[in-house]
Amino acid sequence: MNAATLARVEAHVFHTPIAEPIRTSFGTMTERVAVFVRVEDSDGARGWGEIWSNFPTASAEHRALLFADIVAPRVLGKSLDDPVALWSDLDRALHVLRVQSGDAGALSAAAAGLDLAIHDLRARKRGLPLWRALGQMVGGGTDESPVPVYASGLNPGRAAYDTVGRMRAAGYRAYKIKIGFGEETDLGSLRPVAQELKTGERLMVDVNQGWDLRTACAMAPKLAEFGLHWIEEPLLADRPMAEWTQVAAAAPTQLAAGENLRGAGLLQEAIDSGLFGVIQPDAAKWGGHSGCLPVARAALAAGRSYCPHFLGGAIGLVHSLHLLAAVRGPGLLEVDANPNPLREGLLGDLLTVRDGAVSLPGGQGLGLEPDIKSLAALRTLHLERRA
Repeated sequence: MNAATLARVEAHVFHTPIAEPIRTSFGTMTERVAVFVRVEDSDGARGWGEIWSNFPTASAEHRALLFADIVAPRVLGKSLDDPVALWSDLDRALHVLRVQSGDAGALSAAAAGLDLAIHDLRARKRGLPLWRALGQMVGGGTDESPVPVYASGLNPGRAAYDTVGRMRAAGYRAYKIKIGFGEETDLGSLRPVAQELKTGERLMVDVNQGWDLRTACAMAPKLAEFGLHWIEEPLLADRPMAEWTQVAAAAPTQLAAGENLRGAGLLQEAIDSGLFGVIQPDAAKWGGHSGCLPVARAALAAGRSYCPHFLGGAIGLVHSLHLLAAVRGPGLLEVDANPNPLREGLLGDLLTVRDGAVSLPGGQGLGLEPDIKSLAALRTLHLERRA
């Protein structure tokens, strides 16, 4: 019997305005976007993935086009028996285009979304939940217990305090506040939240690469009063390790990074440096499951925490849940605290938080069959390619 091959791919782009803009140290988001991809093999089996396109939102259509016109032609008609080998071949084939075009991030994200969808398809065909199928690849995938989560993307100022209260009522027990807006704003955002933390709750901050070395070394010690679980991306991700070493020495808690690193080499360097207690690759930004699963395992083997980064639509979030569940460790799942119809509109009550954790989805693959038709009014582009 011939092996099933990739027969069809689709990309769906969605935009939706939001009432409350999301503020980060690098910019403000006034809408939410998502690029959902669907793949189908020659047997008719299907799978879903997501291409990271959080910011700038104008990148969504561009990445969908790269997926359909550059990435897909290199894999259509090929066997899906070994998704990791297929991704590795694709990654090598795209390398020259990353260098030639200067568009490395977009090409990497397009390939990542494809890989996520292929792993979903393969798990469905095997009749397994995705977390178990991924776990079997690395000798894991046996722990069915709920996965701990944290509420992310909390805007600065009074909004942080209000959002923590809302997310606590929704079952969350850990919260990450965005800082990098100046000392007065940052400390003012954290104090009222820290003062009312309950026993067992955790607080983290995300600088979103907003400080230079001097500012980071000056600000980090001032965060000691808050008992933070981690300080995320206090420097630009591509700053030399010598600078990260200085910030780590000044910081009162562990550093977290990884969402803006592309490639197994850079992520392994971060792990081996010993400077980061938390490693956070984004599987929809680079690597998909094929690339990020080994990174997660390497992080745990080195005594680090693996916490997948993700702020986007429903499909990427559920993929992140399955990936974390496959490898476990002390990590938490990042869940965006900001309203997003491209998340809630598909999830329903699939990821209901209870006492700081979510149960694993039932069924095969993702355990989610996205009802794309329900988002039809928000769709701005639909592309399809066949073998």
